[in-house]
Amino acid sequence: MSDKHFDVIVIGSGFGGSVSAYRFAEAGRRVCLLERGKAYPPGSFPRSPYEMKHNFWDPSQGLHGMYNVWSFRNLGAVVSSGLGGGSLIYANVLIRKDERWFVNEKPDRPGYEAWPITRADLEPHYDNVERVLAPQRYPVAHAPYAQTPKLAAMRVAAEALSARAQPGQVEFLLPNLAVTFGNPGAPPVPGEPIIEEFPNLHGRTRDTCRLCGECDIGCNYGSKNTLDYNYLTRAQRAHADIRTRCEVRSFKPLGGDGYEVSYVEHSTGMTDTKALPLHTISCDKLVLAAGAIGSTFMLLKNRANFPNLSPRLGHAINGNGDILGLVLHSHDQATGEGRVTEPSQGPVITSALRFADQLDGVGAHGRGFYVEDAGYPQFVNWLVQSADISGTAARFAGFLWTWIKMHVVANPTSDLGQALSGLLGSGSFTRSALPLLGMGRDVPTGIASLNAAGLLALDWDIAPSKDYFNRVRDAMHEIADALQAKYADDPLWLLSQELTVHPLGGCPMGESREEGVVDSYGQVFGYPGFYIVDGSVLPGPVGPNPALTIAACADRFTEHAIDRGT
Repeated sequence: MSDKHFDVIVIGSGFGGSVSAYRFAEAGRRVCLLERGKAYPPGSFPRSPYEMKHNFWDPSQGLHGMYNVWSFRNLGAVVSSGLGGGSLIYANVLIRKDERWFVNEKPDRPGYEAWPITRADLEPHYDNVERVLAPQRYPVAHAPYAQTPKLAAMRVAAEALSARAQPGQVEFLLPNLAVTFGNPGAPPVPGEPIIEEFPNLHGRTRDTCRLCGECDIGCNYGSKNTLDYNYLTRAQRAHADIRTRCEVRSFKPLGGDGYEVSYVEHSTGMTDTKALPLHTISCDKLVLAAGAIGSTFMLLKNRANFPNLSPRLGHAINGNGDILGLVLHSHDQATGEGRVTEPSQGPVITSALRFADQLDGVGAHGRGFYVEDAGYPQFVNWLVQSADISGTAARFAGFLWTWIKMHVVANPTSDLGQALSGLLGSGSFTRSALPLLGMGRDVPTGIASLNAAGLLALDWDIAPSKDYFNRVRDAMHEIADALQAKYADDPLWLLSQELTVHPLGGCPMGESREEGVVDSYGQVFGYPGFYIVDGSVLPGPVGPNPALTIAACADRFTEHAIDRGT
């Protein structure tokens, strides 16, 4: 069998590419998946400052890491490079898009949102994806999970906000998380070996969640149900050819049927990436799944090879309403003392507050959104606490005075325990802080293009989304008030800059070529057998975390292609 021609070539291994690769391979198609990044087995994610310094993606600078950071006017985006795509760095949340939020607006203004599919169309595919990803809710009925401080704080805030709102306007929920807290049929236990249906593609043992808050920097214990442990493992077992460190440079239609793809193979010692030799393979069906930023950029660069592409290419880009807020110096009203929130205990996200949309029919005004508790690794607490320079200096002076007295008095004490404890400070600042992640229905006004240098440019007008963002910030203020805390905006927001970890749009789906780049089954208008199956095809924000909806769309698109044989 030829290793130069395949039934299907999939570009990218995120929530679109992994699902498509598995579904096609399962159906007996010869699949080749190309992923530009490397594989990350358990224990391989960076932790030291030296390793973190090299954990970014820019091969021309010798960087082959996981984080690819884009910056445009008014919008920045963080995406992932590695086998498993965004699943390596996302916060595990799997929430279905709200039924009433599948809007179908008229194209009478910039940033209109027209979904050619409904919740009913995706329902069976949500089910399919959840069966494979095997999510679990945070197991609050068991110790030690029931005593998670940030979850308790969110419950307090939810009760306070719900009491002031009309029924249905504010809801507290424990979302599905793509995390294994316990083996099937057994109580959850941190750090227990996970029993898998079959060995994962890394051939490594995984452990249940250790509640360390390291989800977003890569789980070294394999507790996250990232795509390499499920969809990609299944694809490999179905004989898919998975190639890492392979970055696609170009693709084009062949004269008859099929497509040709050219890519380079990265090696850690090669920084002159333009000199890398090109490898060319071909396929009957091409699946582009490089993410909203990557797929849009690649299609813009290869537009000359696809002269009949929709004029909507590059449109409908948005950040899924992402905004970060900070709750600081929380207090417990009952005790009058500082409230313990401990953001480093638990997975990154444990719970969410859903704020209703005007479309929900419960008397709410404006666009809907979610606010979720956020966590971070324990070492971040040390960084934040040590950044308090004035406090550190005073504590060090006190320790130094104790040490001097120990050596000059007649009967010195040799016990420095109390002095060393004081040197570390109270730790109350980090212990009572809580980041909040907001996301929802911003207005998809972003338009991507290539600048004169052939680089990706993005024009995103934040003004139509100002009311939405202000509403999210007001809700975060209310959460802080309920916790008797101070609220602080993300510093980037003060500079009118949104930083998103959920970039969407750029190749939106539509009913026709005039409305979208792809149809409601992900096939590019005018190019049979060419599919786009990632967040770029979504014509607007999902609202909640978009991973599950992207995967469900990919499942729907691929199943339709298999059934039709197209």
